[in-house]
Amino acid sequence: MDKDTFAEEVRKAEATLFRISKAILQNEKDCEDAVQEAILKAYHKLASLKKEAFFKTWLVRILINECYKVSRLHKKDAGYKEYINSEAAAEPDNYSDLYSSIMKLDEDLRTVVILYYIEGFSIAETASISKIPEGTAKSRLSRARTTLKKWLEEDN
Repeated sequence: MDKDTFAEEVRKAEATLFRISKAILQNEKDCEDAVQEAILKAYHKLASLKKEAFFKTWLVRILINECYKVSRLHKKDAGYKEYINSEAAAEPDNYSDLYSSIMKLDEDLRTVVILYYIEGFSIAETASISKIPEGTAKSRLSRARTTLKKWLEEDN
């Protein structure tokens, strides 16, 4: 893959990358940092990409690893809970009830929901990106649907 093709593929995946990072990190600045770092790492490791057809899946996996790295760094900080609470308080009111409910899910459930329902990855791709068995991906999607349904029915 040449530089121009890489840049074009990254531009196509940009919105996906941001949504996935937002599902894991939730903080806008951390999301931007993680996406930029993932793109940089992908560019430097481009030779390790076996098939160009799997570029987006490969890039998303790099992004998820980067998001987990950022998340671990924040958890080491003493003020992590204050950080999370201040970010949650800053969430805009114009998000839909569904989006707000998705963002309240545990990280493992939220990630598979974003990958499968919002980004349109298949169960196999979602499982591969998340590094979990397909059965686990299916069960997490099922638990997430059940939880979201319960929360949304309670709000109405």
